[in-house]
Amino acid sequence: MAVRGEWGLGERPIRNMVHLLEAHGVRVFSLVEECAAIDAFSFWRGDLPYVCLNTIKSAERSRMDTAHELGHLVLHWKGGAQERKDEREADLFGSAFLMPRGSVLARAPRGGRLEDIVKVKRHRGVSAANLTHRMHVLGLLTEWQYRSLFVELTKQGYRSGEPDGMQAETSQVYAKVFKALSDEGTSKGQVAKDLTIRPDELSRAVFGLVLMPLNGENASARDGANEYPQSPPQLRLL
Repeated sequence: MAVRGEWGLGERPIRNMVHLLEAHGVRVFSLVEECAAIDAFSFWRGDLPYVCLNTIKSAERSRMDTAHELGHLVLHWKGGAQERKDEREADLFGSAFLMPRGSVLARAPRGGRLEDIVKVKRHRGVSAANLTHRMHVLGLLTEWQYRSLFVELTKQGYRSGEPDGMQAETSQVYAKVFKALSDEGTSKGQVAKDLTIRPDELSRAVFGLVLMPLNGENASARDGANEYPQSPPQLRLL
């Protein structure tokens, strides 16, 4: 609630977590490698906060990951997350940030029916499982209701995905950056070359906003696709 108050959010739903963090100076990237074992990670580099997100998850679960990493940036900025309790603290922060206590108590359905929970979770932009857990933490669901709902969530496919879910969030900053570069005559291939990475790596790191042509010699030449190195640079620890 302190962060929400500082950012003037009150208790209203957050429409786009990536846009919100970018508006407050966080550099948000998508993970280059599609690794199911890593949800997200964050760190400070000097005075700049960074968050990297896995884009293979549902939009709702990715939003919770973003809020979780914001918790790390706020709570553990001195030394980063070191212990299991730090992860627990970030979980609690992310849940409370997306689902403030007052708004959940005011709008959450009584009785624990899945169809009612699905309606409210769409309003908050969270997964059905996350909302169910938050309601249980706040005492709105009995232990029996909580366990029964998770059984039903599993049967309905809400544990492995989010049926009829939100559209994936993306960056508003990178779209503007590449538009400005294009207006100046700088191709996406040239950007990749200057960064010493392949264009497909650049695309994956910025939520797929750098769309590289797949076929056509002219298109490749026009976008500088042949200008990047054929192999990544060899790095060594000093």
